[in-house]
Amino acid sequence: MTTSTWSASGAAAFAACVAAAATPAFAAAPADWAAIPVQTVTLFYPGQVDYGWLRSAEHKRANAKVKAGEACLSCHEGEEAELGATLVKGGRHEPVPIAGKVGAIALQVQAAHDDANLYLRFQWKTQMARAGQMHDYMMYDGEKWAFIGGPRSKEAVRSGAQPPLYEDRLSVMIDDGKVPMFANQGCWLTCHTGMRDMPGEPTKEQVQAHPLIGQTHKESDVRKYLPATRTDEAASWGKTRAPEEIARLKEAGAFVELMQWRGHRSNPVGMADDGYVLDYRLVDAGKGPFGWNVDRKTMTPKFMFDPAKVGVKALALADVGNASKPHALIREDNAVAYDPAAGWKKGDVLPGRLLSRADASGSAADNADVRGEWADGQWTVLWTRKLDTGHADDDKALKPGGVVNVGFAVHDDNVTTRFHHVSFPLTLGIGTKATISSVALE
Repeated sequence: MTTSTWSASGAAAFAACVAAAATPAFAAAPADWAAIPVQTVTLFYPGQVDYGWLRSAEHKRANAKVKAGEACLSCHEGEEAELGATLVKGGRHEPVPIAGKVGAIALQVQAAHDDANLYLRFQWKTQMARAGQMHDYMMYDGEKWAFIGGPRSKEAVRSGAQPPLYEDRLSVMIDDGKVPMFANQGCWLTCHTGMRDMPGEPTKEQVQAHPLIGQTHKESDVRKYLPATRTDEAASWGKTRAPEEIARLKEAGAFVELMQWRGHRSNPVGMADDGYVLDYRLVDAGKGPFGWNVDRKTMTPKFMFDPAKVGVKALALADVGNASKPHALIREDNAVAYDPAAGWKKGDVLPGRLLSRADASGSAADNADVRGEWADGQWTVLWTRKLDTGHADDDKALKPGGVVNVGFAVHDDNVTTRFHHVSFPLTLGIGTKATISSVALE
């Protein structure tokens, strides 16, 4: 197969790839989730509405309220589904709508805690009739390896030349009150003109030349950041504060914690990654559960499936959905070093990401008990998080009787970046009254 037209049979084969890799056993807490209250949170499609637009005259007098610190929910409570249905169709806030995408998702949330941990249970119906567990797949064309597929926003996928392949994702933001305006405006504080798939997106070369984002962080695009890390009122992507000023903000705790469960890059090893938003969307100190399985310069895989354990060295379109075949490469579980002389054939497929629970370390590995199961068109994600991870530099400490501000997002239906569904900011109470109240376990 080439990368020209994606056939119906090929799409069906990839759509069937829902086989899960082995995950470690976890302690189940609480024992009976049916006894824990359920809060349904409506996540809606935000389009290109960002920090700058909320403060612009186009927001029709609401811009003054936003600048004064009023909450988005003061005007829009109960309007989430209506907003999403409007924005997802296209228009001034969505120049490139994705056909058939829904405007809102109902996310069911349950919370419990004991003296050591917070336990969260999330459930939502997926738009796809399969789990989004495929990410950065590579295919051999008879001569070389190349990435195949991608998010539905990608032009090659929109045109049908490539298959839609992207993992489902659940994100949780936490603010302990140290980020001004987050309690009222939530993730819109982190979304700006100049970011990926947003208006005014800079070129790769412009970003790489930037002293902080390109030279220090070694990034080539712009991702989430907080206005306090910029020097101008518009919070322009390139007008960053001096490194020592940003360091002082972090030391004061003026960052938002961002944890992400990923259907491909973390779920097969029972984890979620751990990061934070300050001057950029950054990863906690240490090593998370995934990395690249490809040398990006030579486009050569680093690992392949272990035939002795899974029966094949690679996936193929004819057997991608076979329940006996894994969808993810796990270094310590089902992988061996890539052998270039292993008789590769046109159409062989390997994941472009390598997972490892054993190699994860430090604060980046704090979310070590997060597992999702997809059944009957629905994800159920059970998430255990220590109340206090011991990593105050990049995590928020939770305390019984305390309340934190939270925001949720779901990437569903083979999408990335802003093509997700988000919540307005909410509160999470650890054994106390809030939008979502955690139940104390005996």
